[in-house]
Amino acid sequence: MRRRRSGSADPAAVADPARGIELHGVGHAYGERTVLTDLTLTLHEQRVGVVGANGSGKSTFARLLNGLVVPTDGEVLVDGLSTATQLRAVRRRVGFVFQDPDAQIVHPTVAEDVAYGLQNQGVPAAERDARVADALVRFGLDGHADHPAHLLSGGQKQLLAIAGVLVMRPARVVFDEPTTLLDLLNTRRVAELIGGLAEQVVVVTHDLDLLTDFDRVLVVDRGRVVADDVPAPALAAYRALMDARR
Repeated sequence: MRRRRSGSADPAAVADPARGIELHGVGHAYGERTVLTDLTLTLHEQRVGVVGANGSGKSTFARLLNGLVVPTDGEVLVDGLSTATQLRAVRRRVGFVFQDPDAQIVHPTVAEDVAYGLQNQGVPAAERDARVADALVRFGLDGHADHPAHLLSGGQKQLLAIAGVLVMRPARVVFDEPTTLLDLLNTRRVAELIGGLAEQVVVVTHDLDLLTDFDRVLVVDRGRVVADDVPAPALAAYRALMDARR
């Protein structure tokens, strides 16, 4: 049985945005299967991409960043807050957008779904309504406010999922393969949306074109970060790695 390293974070600590997202000696296993090993890095950049083959550990890596997964070794800190001991505060700072929007659309209508996270945060009704209305306009869903969420197109569902996260105003957003289920038009629309966000974004993706103007790209392979650079050399390293396995 592994023991999680004792964290240095005090449960009452005040967040320090200058620290970014820190991983210290992080590993994770599902039972006997180890998926990540000894990751130590800090993410400060505005836009960070993560690539890797299926089964490389990149989706588990993404889930570590907002506490959906807690490491079995080491610690993850977000602005100095531990995902293990300060999860509620971490979740307010880091939003998460799943690959399949149906996994996070939980209410029957579009407006109700966007309002869900704000209700959980205790945002007053008047402010909540205003923020929902603004989000629907921003993501082109204002004409669908009272429509059944499950009847939206695939692209609209992904926009709804993103709206439901961004309406809560996190400082950072993690996207797990946000364009995998989309056609080319909606892939471009989501890519443009991500590129224009003021929030720090971490994007796990197989769409290498999405990352060409990012600030930093991590290549995850067999549970380790094997390349960490600006996009051109990092993606070249990833392509070479995959070519070697053909």
